Amino acid sequence: MKKKMIVWSLVICLLLSGYGNILVGAEERAKAPTELYARSAVLMDADSGRVLFGKEENELRPMASTTKIMTCILALENQEEGQVVTASAYAAGRPKVKLGVKDQEQFYLKDLLYSLMLESHNDSAVVIAEGISGTVEEFAKLMNQKAEELGCHDTHFVTPNGLDDSDEDGIHSTTARDLATIMRYCIMQSPKREEFLEITRTKNYQFSDVEGSRRFSCVNHNAFLDMMEGALTGKTGFTSDAGYCYVGALERDGRTFIVALLACGWPNNKSYKWKDTRKLMEYGIANYQYRDVWEDVALPEVKVKNGVEEKMPYETELLVPVQVEGKDEISLLLRADEGVQVKTELKDSLRAPVHEGDVVGSVRYFLEGEEIASYQVVTKKDVRERDMNWALLWITKLALL
Repeated sequence: MKKKMIVWSLVICLLLSGYGNILVGAEERAKAPTELYARSAVLMDADSGRVLFGKEENELRPMASTTKIMTCILALENQEEGQVVTASAYAAGRPKVKLGVKDQEQFYLKDLLYSLMLESHNDSAVVIAEGISGTVEEFAKLMNQKAEELGCHDTHFVTPNGLDDSDEDGIHSTTARDLATIMRYCIMQSPKREEFLEITRTKNYQFSDVEGSRRFSCVNHNAFLDMMEGALTGKTGFTSDAGYCYVGALERDGRTFIVALLACGWPNNKSYKWKDTRKLMEYGIANYQYRDVWEDVALPEVKVKNGVEEKMPYETELLVPVQVEGKDEISLLLRADEGVQVKTELKDSLRAPVHEGDVVGSVRYFLEGEEIASYQVVTKKDVRERDMNWALLWITKLALL
């Protein structure tokens, strides 16, 4: 008997130990990334724009050549078919990294977009900006206008290439949240999103100037494209003020994640941005799944004063059934420990007449205090008013009986 008790005790201990490990594993899977190299970082759900993880995500910092995602998308949206652009002396004088354009040399704008995004050429960015808006200053206005439209109120553009600079309104800078939001626009919302993805995913590209006198070759330097399954796009950046920066996107099993990193190390730590990107993407993949959070809310009938029901003519206070209008699936990217809060608001009573479809309240869904969906509550039938016309008709009906 004593032996059996010892055996059973060991079994129970092993089971409890295993169970404990399972629980610990689940907790670890839900933990947010720690010890990132980047001073500012964001992991964003590209579908909703919700920040799934943030580290100093609202701190203003220079963003170097990640700027060029805005330059590229604006050029795609504003270029003319087959547009030819001419390099200015100012563009030709931009520092490395550069294509090496010459003053008055002409290019097809679409070719320079590959130079911009694959090789991150600073002179090509200026040629593109001047081709779209006439001057760098006017193009910067266009960039800032678009940033405001996207809700990126903490972003300020001065240059189209991301070189450290400033003007009377501040330094060339953004936040990790805003940078991720701009990338979200580029790949999810812009009418030119497919063209943007095509350019940024191209591995090699060759072109010449318009005259065909010089040929150029571009190689994509975005290592993330070959780093993880489902990698969609990305843009690197570096200046002495900004440090290494990166913004990239990944699609896996119907989920799209965006990572934005600012101030992610300085020389000789060029690989830090790839380690942080992988860590954040893997956290998103492991912990976030789509769930339908729709709830069938039990709604009481609403009192109607001074109404009339033909089958109950002497009742002066009736009840009218209500329903949620536009019932639908609410699919959200959530961690296992996350959920929504549902708030129902309903009028205490109505006064006749009531018409089918009258709005009497709402059902609202909240996630982390932010409203994510709202549905109207409406009446399911008409209720006539007990007025003089109804009284006369009722008296007439009684008299004819």
